[in-house]
Amino acid sequence: MDKLLLDEFNIPLKRPILLIFEYKPTYMSQFFSTKYKQGALDFSLFILRVMGGGLMTYHGFDKLIHFTDNVKNFPDPIHLGPTLSLALVIFAEFFCAVLLVFGLLTRLAAIPLVMVMSIALFMVHGGRIFEDGESAALFLTVFVFILFTGPGKFSLDRLIGK
Repeated sequence: MDKLLLDEFNIPLKRPILLIFEYKPTYMSQFFSTKYKQGALDFSLFILRVMGGGLMTYHGFDKLIHFTDNVKNFPDPIHLGPTLSLALVIFAEFFCAVLLVFGLLTRLAAIPLVMVMSIALFMVHGGRIFEDGESAALFLTVFVFILFTGPGKFSLDRLIGK
């Protein structure tokens, strides 16, 4: 009894075979946990803010450089005229989205984005979330989330607020 051996491989064991079933916390167990770490939450907010704002900046910049072409066919759902409507959309989709990427005046910048995406989803696309309004619904969800949670730790708002 001085040595335990695993018969087939002649591997010496210090403990009985139950060693195989011993629980060791791993990274995989964190996926099923309901706990969260503040650093992970702040990093997730950073990724969401940068990706949501960055993708929206692309849409706004495209409208900005093709302003004269877009003004002819731009929808006017709130009856301000197509030129003013397009200018307000560009302000939200480009300038407010850039502020969002840097985390500067984040909640204030999210308000016009929420308004534009709400109008795009419910008035322009008729609330058809699972058809042509899908991207507007996704952007609206991201911007509402950012409006309620704020910019997170990795933002200029946090640096200014200290």
